[in-house]
Amino acid sequence: MFESITVWLVETIGTLGYPGIFLLMAVESSAIPFPSELVMPPAGYLVFQGKMNPWLVVLAGGLGSLIGAYANYYCALHMGRPLLLQYGRFVGLAEDKLIKTEDFFRQHGEVSTFVGRLFPVIRQLISIPAGLARMNHFRFAFYTSVGATIWCAILAWIGFVIGDNQQLIMSMSRQASVWAIGGGFLLLVCYLYWHKKWRVTIPG
Repeated sequence: MFESITVWLVETIGTLGYPGIFLLMAVESSAIPFPSELVMPPAGYLVFQGKMNPWLVVLAGGLGSLIGAYANYYCALHMGRPLLLQYGRFVGLAEDKLIKTEDFFRQHGEVSTFVGRLFPVIRQLISIPAGLARMNHFRFAFYTSVGATIWCAILAWIGFVIGDNQQLIMSMSRQASVWAIGGGFLLLVCYLYWHKKWRVTIPG
């Protein structure tokens, strides 16, 4: 059954082509739960078969992720704060907590946006605090694109390396998620260490 599903995914991605990868990754990056593990590895397998270009596959995935992230960003930018100020107290998000969240993201928005793209679930949500904090568009687009493109490349590489062993796609994708989470936490630890050391050595 799993092999049949995998074959169907490969055929679907092959039919939709690069615009399909772009659209599906845009959906995955927005608030709609659609795992990227169902999109990029089959595309990587099509690269293995010589039916797709690896650079265009990753580019389509990265751009789609950016567009989906911007959907959340703009929703939070234009509607998020009024809604949270009106209804946030019912879910434990009073105005003072909202202000602290915005201040934190203004200071650490770049690393949060980049690392957030490597974490499951968080990659769909990290654009919301970026929008609430009115993060600079260039920085948001840059760090979102870098993080999303790295993740798309990893998943596409899995599909390419696995080749004919299609039943291993989801297993390898889960392992990649674990490694990405571990790498993201390590990067956060290094960043916090550097940030703390920088504040101590350069006071004021």
